[in-house]
Amino acid sequence: MVKLVLLEPAQRELEEIAQLHRNLVGPNSARKITNKIFDALSRLELFPLSGSLPRDKVLLRDGYRYVVAGKYICVYRVLGDTVYVYHIAHGASNYPRLFKRLLRDEKI
Repeated sequence: MVKLVLLEPAQRELEEIAQLHRNLVGPNSARKITNKIFDALSRLELFPLSGSLPRDKVLLRDGYRYVVAGKYICVYRVLGDTVYVYHIAHGASNYPRLFKRLLRDEKI
């Protein structure tokens, strides 16, 4: 079993997602979506390579994978015995471009 780490940007994005759902639909919706995201991510502790490979050549080359949780995409990378979750974004966004820009800006 590997360790799961939500990096600060992913944690912040998760909080923003919860707040958005809380404001638009209510606390039950916020709880449901965050639970769905945590469930998808927790499976990575047992099966870290189970996420999909990105089509984007740069993300693929750098070892990133992603899991889908409802309408959200969670981008992660396995380094040693740890799964690092970098970002969480809505699947309708241009997430390959978004993630590449964010990762470049963070230099992680």
